[in-house]
Amino acid sequence: MNTVLLIDDDTELVAMLTEYLEGEGFTVACAHDGATGAREALSGRHAIAVLDVMMPALNGIETLRRIRAGSKIPVLMLTGRGDDADRILGLELGADDYVTKPCTPRELTARVRAILRRTHDTQPDANAGAVLSVGKLTVLPEQRRATWDGANLELTSTEFNLLEVLARHAGRPVSKNELSEQGLGRPLARFDRNIDVHLSSLRHKLGLLDDGRSPLQTVYRLGYQLLRT
Repeated sequence: MNTVLLIDDDTELVAMLTEYLEGEGFTVACAHDGATGAREALSGRHAIAVLDVMMPALNGIETLRRIRAGSKIPVLMLTGRGDDADRILGLELGADDYVTKPCTPRELTARVRAILRRTHDTQPDANAGAVLSVGKLTVLPEQRRATWDGANLELTSTEFNLLEVLARHAGRPVSKNELSEQGLGRPLARFDRNIDVHLSSLRHKLGLLDDGRSPLQTVYRLGYQLLRT
């Protein structure tokens, strides 16, 4: 499934992005308000949603809340250049990544491809689908599912990607750049807080070890490490 859902009230921008995405082989569906966009995102007919933060009536943040209440569909946010608060809030609510407006259709398409590649990747490596077990954590790559102490973890697609990377390197620090490359499918941008926000959410969802520590540790100047316990 390669259908991209564009949720944006800017009809000229949507038309331009639609033309470019279709030229790149995607099928595109459009919604010009948040309520319609949320319903479409929850329909199961689309591979990814591209969601603008600034919309009248139901804005992008509230639309994202509705989507995340019932779906794990990857969501790429479109944000204004200075909208740091909305950007971080969107990531905390489960957005997978963001693109700052104004953006080129080429940049947006590259981000869409990166998210879908990580979400639907079927690697030829025989070990790629092997179950990963790290203490109470079990990661099932082929099912894109993870459990903690036997209970399913409710993860977004990007959170799963990052957790899988950390599980494959359990016991040693993984740099933020490596996490961005392997988890987001792109190099780490300067001043980019995506990884920090996603890892904060993961830390909350994983809970604590028996000794009270978080299984996900920040290692000064080196990145993040999933403890082997």
